[in-house]
Amino acid sequence: MPTVHVYMMSGRTSQQKEALISEVTDAVVSSLSAPKENVRVIISEVPKSEYGIGGVTGEKLGR
Repeated sequence: MPTVHVYMMSGRTSQQKEALISEVTDAVVSSLSAPKENVRVIISEVPKSEYGIGGVTGEKLGR
């Protein structure tokens, strides 16, 4: 059972997250020949104030 864990800054819509889950699932099915029903995708959203890019928070970068 392949499991993919995606960490990203918060702020995406439900529709964007659903699209991500669908497309990541398709990529796993295609690349690993795994049955679609066995693929798991977990999204963990991190607040922008707790996500660092180049030593600066995503919040300060205006992300």
